[in-house]
This record gives sequence, structure tokens and C-alpha cells, in this order.
Amino acid sequence: MDMPDYDKALYYTLWGQWDDLLVLMVRTEDDLLSKKIQLFLNAYHYSLDDKKVINSHDNLLYYLDHAMQYVPTEKIEI
Repeated sequence: MDMPDYDKALYYTLWGQWDDLLVLMVRTEDDLLSKKIQLFLNAYHYSLDDKKVINSHDNLLYYLDHAMQYVPTEKIEI
């Protein structure tokens, strides 16, 4: 999983680019990210309950925030 996937997901989510978010959902190697995107897009397009849409949107943003805090450490050879 490359960090640009998280950056792209955040950008697409904040700017409402759902088609690009769908493509990212299919192409990403992060299964959790893919599932969070799927749940959000499904709620956005098919749910009549605004609370469900907002909750799935917030869950996606919380996951992105958590995932972007991880910074891989470099391996130092002595």
C-alpha cells in the first residue's frame, strides 16, 4: 500500500470525486481502505438515511487519518 493511495482517497472524498474514489477502491491493495470506500459509496448512493451516509463518511475519514499517521521506518544497516 503506497501512501499516495491514502492521499488520493482523502482528496477524492473531500472534493466529492466519487468516480475516482470508485476506481481507487478497485485498484488499492489495502483491503480495509477498499471496504471503507465501498461502504461509503453504497451509503451515499443508496441510503435514504442521512445519518448512515454521514457515519460512513466519518468512518472513512477516521480510517484515512489513522492510516496516514503510520510512517514506515527506514532500515538502518550498521
